[in-house]
Amino acid sequence: MRVTILDDWHDTLRGLPCFAKLDGHDVTIHTDHLHDTAALAERLSETEALVLFRERTAIRRPLIERLPKLKLISQRSVYPHIDVDACTEHGIVVSSNQHADTPSYAAAELTFALMLASARAIPQQMASMQRGGWQIGVGTTLRGKTLGIYGYGRISRAMAGYATAFGMNVLVWSRETSRAQAAADGYATAPDKETLFRESDFLTLHMRLVPATRNIVTAADLALMKPSATLINTSRAGLIEPGALEAALRSGRPGYAAVDVYEIEPLPDGKHPLLDMPNVVCTPHIGYVTREEYDLQFSDIFDQITSFAAGLPINVVNPGVLPNTTKP
Repeated sequence: MRVTILDDWHDTLRGLPCFAKLDGHDVTIHTDHLHDTAALAERLSETEALVLFRERTAIRRPLIERLPKLKLISQRSVYPHIDVDACTEHGIVVSSNQHADTPSYAAAELTFALMLASARAIPQQMASMQRGGWQIGVGTTLRGKTLGIYGYGRISRAMAGYATAFGMNVLVWSRETSRAQAAADGYATAPDKETLFRESDFLTLHMRLVPATRNIVTAADLALMKPSATLINTSRAGLIEPGALEAALRSGRPGYAAVDVYEIEPLPDGKHPLLDMPNVVCTPHIGYVTREEYDLQFSDIFDQITSFAAGLPINVVNPGVLPNTTKP
């Protein structure tokens, strides 16, 4: 099959062990990023199987209608950036393994790193030295502090383990079944959402962005946080009410934030209000960006291609397309 991989910005995939799974296929890798629909349509005009890096490129109807040779879109995780209905109408299989049983240690490690960086103002301290200065303030110790975890799944479980190793207290709020699992794992659960926000010294969000979770963190929630607390978001920007975090930081509750995700990525013109705030640590959505995590994720993605090529599609999110799909 003619396979196209978009947005491999650092040309990483061809050097990973999993890349051998595409032996025998005609593979093209693009390391740049295109926004323009017409340019994307031209780039993908001969593509039969399209590989996506999460949500880096949106695949909407106007593009899909211009790709008559496309048979398969293969990726991992959620797919709000794909017009699945349009794919079904045009006979395109969308395969995406939801990896519910696979811990994302890379994302958990980055989340913990952001918490440490915020607690000790590591980027700001380094910037002071680069300007010829020295210490700019006093940091905060994690031991004995409360880590609030909003949402309890595979990443949260890893985070809770790391926090325990650092001598932190863990407090979980999530759906009833998830809270029960957290309790069974030995962690304290909050009696309500408000308690989570009030009592957390550090609060980290770990939920998928779906219609039910969009804007689930409101300005009122943030106003409950301590002036000394830190909000950490390595999940999705859309979990927080638009503009609420920036306004909350200006008002002093919470006093700090550490953020890896944004509504529009990459940031338009490299600008965002959070980047100008001295009490915020920002990273460019690198939670899952490690060689080990890539090899894990793209192993699944490439399996979906080889299975489709063998006439046995797997992890199909639009099964209605299958009766109209012919073996390539």
